[in-house]
Amino acid sequence: MKIVSVVGARPQFVKLAPIHAAAKAANVEHVIVHTGQHYDPMLSDVFFDELGIGAPDLHLGVGSGSHGVQTGAMLAALDGVFDEHLPDWVLVYGDTNSTVAAALSAVKLHIPVAHLEAGLRSFNRRMPEEHNRVLTDHAADLLLAPTQVAFDHLADEGLAGRTVLVGDVMTDVLFQVRSEVSDRPSKLVDELGLEARNYYLATIHRAENTDDPERLAEIVAALASLDKPVVLLAHPRIVAKAAAHGIDLTSGALIAHAPLAYAELIAAAMRSAGVVTDSGGLQKEAFLLRIPCTTVRTETEWVETVDLGWNVLANTADEIATAVVRPRPADTDSAPYGDGHAAGRVIETLQGKA
Repeated sequence: MKIVSVVGARPQFVKLAPIHAAAKAANVEHVIVHTGQHYDPMLSDVFFDELGIGAPDLHLGVGSGSHGVQTGAMLAALDGVFDEHLPDWVLVYGDTNSTVAAALSAVKLHIPVAHLEAGLRSFNRRMPEEHNRVLTDHAADLLLAPTQVAFDHLADEGLAGRTVLVGDVMTDVLFQVRSEVSDRPSKLVDELGLEARNYYLATIHRAENTDDPERLAEIVAALASLDKPVVLLAHPRIVAKAAAHGIDLTSGALIAHAPLAYAELIAAAMRSAGVVTDSGGLQKEAFLLRIPCTTVRTETEWVETVDLGWNVLANTADEIATAVVRPRPADTDSAPYGDGHAAGRVIETLQGKA
């Protein structure tokens, strides 16, 4: 069996790692296509090395651009890739432009498409990711749901017959990396002279939080006013927008820092007093590490983190400040994201349906 995986953004590289390992273990031919949607080395190339994936087989070098320009360039390039490789499955990940472009290209060529992390819904149609995930789910032949909530969303949309509940592959990676870094110091903590449990870790990158200068200034001011140092892992989007609008990302409690490699991100998160983010992945990772999370959004796809008390949605400066210093949530043994063996089930499912 041959699988072609199409990825292009940092969270997808994390999801790719356990899939690649499981494919190798099952002697499945696995071709990796990197669209180049994220082209900063810290957001791309270093992840392949760090996560043991190796260099991608093909790099399309699409780069940045508007949604239409970027997606169109991917479509044009992927048609030729799929024609050349003729895989049994095209495997797409998450909710980026790379995801929807690969799904559209493959289905029009009558190549079966499987969507990993299917069924997530924010029900916020302002988010480009929401359109990408809904379009991909309805185009794909096989929907690999990470949670029961995601499975139920797909069933509500009439897609239960194409859906398999496999668990969350990011949990696979998190459990492995957590074991690797638990007994070693955090380079970030040492570099900045921080004390464990006496700082917050933050990431902000979504358009709704960065594109409006008043909105970005409000979030930055909220973080800068917190009671402990706040290390902002500054994605290129927020750096560019802050510079354009004259907003200082290092002020008060706030310390801007370059993004971290994945293992260092986990090491820094697990030693923090809390996480502030608008990233879907980091919300879930904080929950799995049992680190309180404050999410700067009006909704989340990972509703289990909120229901179990480990994540709070906050939008105004006052809401953010109140949420970050809230009491630690009650401990829980709940495991809504699986047992850390989702990737093996994904490969078994693909083999069974090839």
